[in-house]
Amino acid sequence: MTSPAPAAVHLAEFNLAKLRHPLTDPRIAPFVELLDPVNAAADGAPGFVWRLVEEGEPDATALRPAGEDVIVTMSVWETPEALWEFTYRSGHLEAMRRRREWFERHVEAHLVLWWVPAGHLPTVDEGMERLADLQTSGPSPRAFTFTSSYTAAEAAEHLQAVPTP
Repeated sequence: MTSPAPAAVHLAEFNLAKLRHPLTDPRIAPFVELLDPVNAAADGAPGFVWRLVEEGEPDATALRPAGEDVIVTMSVWETPEALWEFTYRSGHLEAMRRRREWFERHVEAHLVLWWVPAGHLPTVDEGMERLADLQTSGPSPRAFTFTSSYTAAEAAEHLQAVPTP
């Protein structure tokens, strides 16, 4: 008997960043100016599936689920390699290099990755819950990072091993 083919999965990413100043402050203007080009680069990147935007807006900077001074990003990618390429080998890298100008230094995990079924669009609550899981329990097949990643197969095995409530 052959094993069933693995279900199609994508990689979800959720990230939060605490602003040093409000988005309307001139000290944050260089970051705000990068939003449209970086988002356009993501939208056109190989392997890009979806990114969180507020209804009627080009981005999600007005969503503040973790506090008034915290912005979030969330996206879905076909593979970890596609997300890595966008994050570290595109115009996004400019924002990464300058992040200390605009955002507070993180004292705990601020980025979480997890596998989702293809076609699933994660919610902000789901991202917050996965990040909390990573912060509380460390990396696992359920919530991980680039440096402590798990394959989709490992995540599937983990989910099968966890009893359903």
